[in-house]
Amino acid sequence: MTQDAAGFSQTDIGFMNQALRLGAFGTGLTAPNPAVGCVLVSAAGEIVGTGWTQKSGRPHAEAVALAEAGERARGATAYVTLEPCAHHGKTAPCADALIEAGIARLVYAMADPDPRTAGQGAQKCAAAGINVQAGLLAEQAARAHLGFVTRLTQARPMVTLKLAVSKNGFMRTPQGQSPWITGALARNYGHLLRAQHDVILTGSGTVRADDPSLDCRLPGMTSASPQIAIMSRDGKLTEACKLAQKAQTEPVLLYCENGEAAPKAFLQLAFQHLTPHAVLHHLASRGYTRVLLESGPRLAAGFLADNMVDAIALFAAPHDVDIEGESDISAMGLADMAGFTRSEVRMLGDDQFSLWHSHKQAAETSARA
Repeated sequence: MTQDAAGFSQTDIGFMNQALRLGAFGTGLTAPNPAVGCVLVSAAGEIVGTGWTQKSGRPHAEAVALAEAGERARGATAYVTLEPCAHHGKTAPCADALIEAGIARLVYAMADPDPRTAGQGAQKCAAAGINVQAGLLAEQAARAHLGFVTRLTQARPMVTLKLAVSKNGFMRTPQGQSPWITGALARNYGHLLRAQHDVILTGSGTVRADDPSLDCRLPGMTSASPQIAIMSRDGKLTEACKLAQKAQTEPVLLYCENGEAAPKAFLQLAFQHLTPHAVLHHLASRGYTRVLLESGPRLAAGFLADNMVDAIALFAAPHDVDIEGESDISAMGLADMAGFTRSEVRMLGDDQFSLWHSHKQAAETSARA
């Protein structure tokens, strides 16, 4: 039978936490599939198999864990961060694989919103005599799989807005001074965030002002650099900018209304009305689930106004910059971070990093979990 989230032991919680940590290894690498984690535990309490969804979404976490466990999976409990899939795609259904392996119990964190599964994976396992329990650490799983969920239910990827701000709330430094607001450790963590997203999105103003390369430059992680996308109404960027040079050897998406003045190397995608929703809808159609927005305050404000920001990655420096007037953070309506809840905080040298999640998106996603 299938049971709701109740009666789980501390041991269950520990194994599901491990599954969530395993799934995180695939974050930003598995689109269009979710970054699932799986732990197989024998009746004696021994871990006999672990896995997470591999690059480009295959093989799935359950298949990896079952391959490691072999015959030891018989009679085991499977802890999975998402309901096992029930449909035939490029791989066989994970629900069928778990049944064939002879597991005795299935514990999963949240239901799969994909209509091809949507409860059918759990039903298959229960019909085969497996003890199925759902909802363990569902809130944590909902955050982990947020982009997968929003792509299926809202036809858009999730958006993380990355902000680096001074103590007095500015995202920039005075002309002629170093452009860096935060220290090296915080900037390196920003590169890790890039690797954890499928797409990095910026605006033409940032390209013209900073000439960024927008890749992941952590040692050993350059291959995890995300797809680059630019929003620019007129497409007026120079052939000499780093992203135009990069576009000569790899695709760089340029979303615009009129791209006649844009460098020809960009992959141009024209819209009659260039809006956050239009861009995100197109990215979802290409299978992307996670977008990191690294832009100036004007474009960021547009995404916030359209309720298209699901999380904010905030890097706060301990010093002021010599700029007067209303701060960038205040102008975007984020002075008190209303509408967002802080879920994580850590120090990165002298800088503070905090992760905030949208109240609205968290409520909607948790309800589906």
